[in-house]
Amino acid sequence: MLKTVTALLPRTLAMAALCACSLAQAQNAPSRIGFVFTERLMTDSKLAKAADAKIEAEFSKRQKANRDMLARLKALSEKLDADAPNLVEPERTRRYREVADLEKDVQRTQREFNEDLLQRKSEERANIAQKAYKLIEQIAEQDHLDVVLQESAWTSPRIDITDKIIKLLDK
Repeated sequence: MLKTVTALLPRTLAMAALCACSLAQAQNAPSRIGFVFTERLMTDSKLAKAADAKIEAEFSKRQKANRDMLARLKALSEKLDADAPNLVEPERTRRYREVADLEKDVQRTQREFNEDLLQRKSEERANIAQKAYKLIEQIAEQDHLDVVLQESAWTSPRIDITDKIIKLLDK
């Protein structure tokens, strides 16, 4: 049920905005709508690109270490496959365990890396979103907008304020 409610939320908000505009027009007060492509804010702004570069630099050593560990696992596994028929049982068992342990370590470190990377990206996106929200409010007040929407199936370029927000974010 929660998924249904959240799936209908953007549509419901858009309908509420249109109803509010209709009511305002009925009272002879012009209403104005703005629209922001939030994904563009998170990808096209200099702030977002700087955050991506910062994260890339922060995680590059760990990523290289993970690739090296994966290459070591592959080499060890290939060597075991090639040597297995000629090995005595205790040695073969020991090497299989060694490969299995290394494989577990690779999976663990990769999972931790992905979780940490996702966490950092979320933190940076939240920071950008917080700054963008303040700028959206500022633009809405300056341009006397009644409502600013974030999601839509289609939007006229006439009401798109995304570029204004990106320019302000880039300052």
